[in-house]
Amino acid sequence: MILTKAQYDEIAQCLVSVPPTRQSLRKLKQRFPSQSQATLLSIFSQEYQKHIKRTHAKHHTPEAIESYYQRYLNGVGKNGAAPVLLELANEVDYAPSLMARIILERFLQEHGQTPPSKSVINSMLRDPSQIPDGVLANQVYQCIVNDCCYGPLVDCIKHAIGYEHEVLLRGLLLEKNLSFLDEDQLRAKGYDKTPDFILQVPVAVEGHIIHWIESKASFGDECSHHAYLHGQFWSYWNRFGPGLVIYWYGFIQELDCHRERGILLKACFPTDIVTLCHSTA
Repeated sequence: MILTKAQYDEIAQCLVSVPPTRQSLRKLKQRFPSQSQATLLSIFSQEYQKHIKRTHAKHHTPEAIESYYQRYLNGVGKNGAAPVLLELANEVDYAPSLMARIILERFLQEHGQTPPSKSVINSMLRDPSQIPDGVLANQVYQCIVNDCCYGPLVDCIKHAIGYEHEVLLRGLLLEKNLSFLDEDQLRAKGYDKTPDFILQVPVAVEGHIIHWIESKASFGDECSHHAYLHGQFWSYWNRFGPGLVIYWYGFIQELDCHRERGILLKACFPTDIVTLCHSTA
């Protein structure tokens, strides 16, 4: 799904005052019925992550952390089964999984001799049964399963979706009988930063030569695309030549402006691939 900048801005504007819940996503789908669920979910998640990054610092001041922790203690003291942490996160407009991390770190600091390591915190968030307090374990679990944009559950889903689309792309390349090297093969050859697939014989797509293909199971908005350009795509271009990026959930049309320089954007696998023909003497 390719959107104009104006269409994207209209969707993003609707998300300004919307809480990151599944109910909000359903309302968004009703508001924009012509857009796919996957595209809207990707935009929904990216816009919320931008919001969290803008407001992250205010939730991590010593005063804020202590206030949240005392409110948590007061809440579970009255009713340990109530979704105290989840409601607190929604009230202060912060991601539930990130609020759970704040409270868990504060709890472990209070009950331990040394500050908890990041690996210990991550392990407990992935498996709340490791938390040495049953009430807090349940509160953290509620936050994890109800968070649409952050947390270990969301990370696993994103990883699985990304891998699924890489497998899809591999199958499409094989269907076209295109020879390629994948990321693992390239790393075995000593390359540290590589696209998902290098074509051993270049092809042409819409009149542009393509040496590599990168799969992105997300929507290409300005923020993410510019980060990818500077962190990945131009590096691939410098090393391997011009290439193709597939944003499976769409992108902003105006971002596809580097075709002549060697980076082509598509929202699906191209159907008009022109392969190199070998002639015989």
